[in-house]
Order: sequence, then C-alpha cells, then structure tokens
Amino acid sequence: MIQVIILIRKTGTFEKNKMETKIIYPTSMVTMRLVKSEDLNHHGTLFAGRTAEWFVESGFIAAASLLNPQNIVCLKIHGMFFTKPAISGDVLKFSSKVVFAGRTSLVSYIHVENNGAEKPLVDGFVTFIHVNESTRPSPHFLEINPVTEEDKYLYEAAKTLRTK
Repeated sequence: MIQVIILIRKTGTFEKNKMETKIIYPTSMVTMRLVKSEDLNHHGTLFAGRTAEWFVESGFIAAASLLNPQNIVCLKIHGMFFTKPAISGDVLKFSSKVVFAGRTSLVSYIHVENNGAEKPLVDGFVTFIHVNESTRPSPHFLEINPVTEEDKYLYEAAKTLRTK
C-alpha cells in the first residue's frame, strides 16, 4: 500500500500527517430511466442533450459512491458514442463505474442499454475532479485496482484520455 506523507508546519517544527491511499475495485452502479415524450427531439427520438444529462449524472453517482458528492465536479465528457436511437416508452439502463483515478481526478465509464439489447445504445467516459471547499483540485487518495479483463481494458483506455 502507498503512503502519502504531508508535512504540516506548526510553530517552527514539522509534524507528519500520514494519509493512506485507499485501493478501490471497479464496481458498477445502475440507474434506470424511462424515456418520456418531453425527452424527445423533433425526430421523435431521445434528445442527445437529455442523454448527456443522464449520462453525466450516472457517472457522477459512481464517483459519489467513493467520495463526498459535495467535493466532486465534472471536468469533461470524453465522448458519447450513439449506436441507435431510443423512443418514448423505452427503459434505459445506465451502468457506470469509476475505472481510473489520477491524483485529483476520477474517470467514470458509462454504458447505456435499451431494454436489455446486446449492443449498447451509448457508451463513453466522463472525468470528474475532487475539489476542496474553495473548489480547487484536491487529492482524493484513491487508487483503482482493475481485476477483470474488461476493467483492465477500461483502465488503460481511461488513462489515455489524460493526454487528449
């Protein structure tokens, strides 16, 4: 396990404050959404903006399961890749999990299925930042340990997003 040592200055002396890194295994969180008429665009299919709202919310829920939600802000949607449309009455399943952690960042992978279809309706990544009370980036002391082949693949894919 990695230990981070922070030196705190107190009246001319330094005191060590040890913060241990917490190891996290990717765990899926699921949210369900019913597509209603007010969620549709002029073509009668699910509006991409509504999908983006639900997509980010799902990724946020995964991040908030690990950290205080008051200290998490969205930095970037790295892409939402649509494979087919959804219509009114469809029930969408949003599966999300944190697949990568930087010093202050968390990357969630979101996979959206329509009524149990094999091929995802939408999938992609969202990066969140852990912030302090002043909304400045702050270390979260989390480390992601991917176990499954899928999690290892998603970890590496999310890792490359840092350079894009």
